[in-house]
Amino acid sequence: MRIRLTIGATEATARLYDNATARDFASHLPVTITLHDLGGREKAGPLPRELTGGMGQSDYRAGQLGYWPPSGDLAIYYHEDGFTIPGPGIVMIGEIETGLDAITIAGDNATLTVTD
Repeated sequence: MRIRLTIGATEATARLYDNATARDFASHLPVTITLHDLGGREKAGPLPRELTGGMGQSDYRAGQLGYWPPSGDLAIYYHEDGFTIPGPGIVMIGEIETGLDAITIAGDNATLTVTD
């Protein structure tokens, strides 16, 4: 499934993976969250509710979207720095196809709207 991520006048597109967590995320679109920067590698923000859990992993690639179950955050990775994600790991739900720069340059407290 393809989704659109909008911050102000800028837009990115992404493809959701075929897993239970991604399908649960898609079933609740549209969603709007407030982003903050974490470690110069990801933009993250709390989703309105928890998603179906999945198998977490400790690594990521720039451009991937993930779900962090402990805090219920959506994470969008924009920089790879060798950081290892602690347990229970991040559940990957998708990947940016175009417009990753729109996410990268977003400031703290930027409003992200995700639609299908």
